[in-house]
Amino acid sequence: MQFQESIKTCFNKFIDFKGRASRSEYWWFVLFAILVNFASNLLLPSSVGTIIVLVLMVPQICAAIRRLHDMGKSGFWLFLCLIPIVGLIVIYWLIQKSVPTANEYGNVPTDLEIIEIPK
Repeated sequence: MQFQESIKTCFNKFIDFKGRASRSEYWWFVLFAILVNFASNLLLPSSVGTIIVLVLMVPQICAAIRRLHDMGKSGFWLFLCLIPIVGLIVIYWLIQKSVPTANEYGNVPTDLEIIEIPK
């Protein structure tokens, strides 16, 4: 998944906690959120920057939950991020490769479908 496609997908699934998100979808959106937060803090008044951060927080949480679903884990594991050192486990899971088969949360994300090359 490319940068623009990832942003579009995450905003289209703004409050969708169901399904799966590929690793590229999640991390491209995280990069977008970091860049927007950085630019808003530099260029806009702090109150506007705070609103932008809060607006971007919702799709980031939803994408993280869908990413955990992609690993076969419940979205409730995201609460581990609230515990200082233990929260690193969640970051480790978010970095891992996707499970290449369908799981209880849905089919493999479309950008992960394995294309077989004829021999």
